[in-house]
Amino acid sequence: MKTYLWRITMKRFVKFVLLPLLLVTTLPVSGHAELVPGKVAPDFSLQDVYGRDHTLSAMKEHSLIVLYFFDTESSSSLEGLLALNSLKKRFADTDLLIWGITTSGKARVSDFIVEHEPAFPVMLDSGEISGLYQAQVVLPTTCILGPGLKIIDYFQGGGQSTEQLLVTLAERELQRDNLDVALAISSDVQEKNPENLKAKTIYGYAALKADKVDEAENVFRDLAETGGEGDVLGSEGLVAVYARKGETKKAMALADKVEKKAPDRGYVNVIKGDILYSQDKKKAAEAEYRKAVEKPEGEPFQKAVAFNQLGRLYAGLENYQQARQLYDQAVDIDPYYIEAMSNKGVAFQKEGNLEQALASYRQAMSVNRNDTFAAILARKAQELIDLQRDTARKKRIDALVKELAQRFHRQQKPFPFFSSDDTWTSRPMVVSFVDFQEKGGLSERDGMSLVLTSRLSDLLSQSGRVRVVERALMEELLSELNLGSSELADPETALKLGRILAARIVSTGSLLFLPDSTLLNLRLIDTETTAISRVLTRKMTPDAGDVEDASAWLNRQILETIIRKYPLRGFVVQVSGGEVMINLGSGQGVVPGTRFAILEEGEPIKYRGRTLRGAPKRIGELEVVRVEQDLSFARIVDSRRTPARDDKVQELPAELAMKGGKE
Repeated sequence: MKTYLWRITMKRFVKFVLLPLLLVTTLPVSGHAELVPGKVAPDFSLQDVYGRDHTLSAMKEHSLIVLYFFDTESSSSLEGLLALNSLKKRFADTDLLIWGITTSGKARVSDFIVEHEPAFPVMLDSGEISGLYQAQVVLPTTCILGPGLKIIDYFQGGGQSTEQLLVTLAERELQRDNLDVALAISSDVQEKNPENLKAKTIYGYAALKADKVDEAENVFRDLAETGGEGDVLGSEGLVAVYARKGETKKAMALADKVEKKAPDRGYVNVIKGDILYSQDKKKAAEAEYRKAVEKPEGEPFQKAVAFNQLGRLYAGLENYQQARQLYDQAVDIDPYYIEAMSNKGVAFQKEGNLEQALASYRQAMSVNRNDTFAAILARKAQELIDLQRDTARKKRIDALVKELAQRFHRQQKPFPFFSSDDTWTSRPMVVSFVDFQEKGGLSERDGMSLVLTSRLSDLLSQSGRVRVVERALMEELLSELNLGSSELADPETALKLGRILAARIVSTGSLLFLPDSTLLNLRLIDTETTAISRVLTRKMTPDAGDVEDASAWLNRQILETIIRKYPLRGFVVQVSGGEVMINLGSGQGVVPGTRFAILEEGEPIKYRGRTLRGAPKRIGELEVVRVEQDLSFARIVDSRRTPARDDKVQELPAELAMKGGKE
């Protein structure tokens, strides 16, 4: 395997490092260091015409920066500058950073600004920075910087170079998931040059990623009809479209044809691998992924996916070291590939290496600070690191885990919350989560179950109505019991875990990865009755941002189920004026605003010689205004008589409270 990975690395080194380096070294030099792709760009500070300072090293939070060296009197410079200006004005809210840099005189620059009103700063250079970036002889010169201020693209000249610059920006925005920008730029290029195959290809993949499947199909079909290279690029895109639509036979058949026409291109092998994996043909899938990473040709975003998917497969086999090597190679090819970055973190975390896991998650967040997925993983990793550093708390959890493990093996009853015989007063509602079982295809991103259960646990805990078993405790317990995903898929095992943790509800479920979406199925199981309290199903998009929406929806549905099926019950302790004290507090899930019905035992009913208990009558309603740990204070909203000590109270769902407690 080491020889195999070395061979791949050398091929990639030649294509992605050595060739660009040879191109750069043909540029005129002026005694300055060469500009090498993958290296950090030389730092500098310049002033614009208004005297404001701009320092490159202060712009690290931007993951895409365009340094455009130009001359105000050059028509070729003006073409690219106006294209960039139009782009920045159309998409002002993106974090694309553009700096214009010129050695033209201040008066000419001022006139230029008045005439064209650039949406980005134009800086005055004495010639030193232009020399540093080898932009003195040929103008315009464009240097594109990626994450960490590393050089990723370099262009000189106008005309075709300007078109190439725009196509490259479209591709970079596709890689960054800024799909509207990618679509707009590639569309503009096609309008000016309908023969630009790469612009059309990028437009098709951006449309497919934006879930515009029919539009993508039309674009790729038109491209395939152009013949030659267009036939290969278009057919390759159609394979992706058919796979996305679930038309696997058509996808596989066309993939075979593309492979014969273009045997050095590997993207269709990635798609074939995904299809085979979803059919549980993992060995065959691995063979296709291997072909994909070995083949030399393909767009960077396609090659990166190949390395990532092979890494995902190895991670599933618990071969985490090889998986991380492949993830690194994916990021080397595509510096915006946050999926591979966070996947590397998950691989570290599964081995217990939390510090390096956190570093990987933060790397992904530095590229896209709005990525919910990486943010949740980073927060959870930090919590586990903090736990390890808190020796006293760690010692308490370790002792508890030992005790719980013994109870699991002996099937002892859970620790009691109360020692009283009170069967009416509610105990704390405790919920435990067991990670979702993952089925179907090989998702591009690892850790979906961890992210969903972590975010959902946070939301439920924040509600105050529910206690959630700490994930740190659950992970330690699973490790102690040596329970893996296959054992946890058994509902009986999940119930046994829930019982020893004193959880009233255990949440289990599955994630079914489909070509166009993920189907989430969640079951709430009552540990006392083993009945399924509710089944929740939701279709999720591949977009990581949908995790937040899905978690919020699940949170609402679970809370609604708990309030309806497990309403809080307690007693009136005392009444003072218009304020009523009840024997429930934050420990049982009471929050300010919670409403309770005041109940009175119904009159006994005699029937055929038997005396039956009458149904309780609602005689009033309370609204909690103040909460302590084990007590609450409520105002009387409605009452047919003055509440009295030992009156029963029962929680009202929010919608019933609004209707006065009436169904």
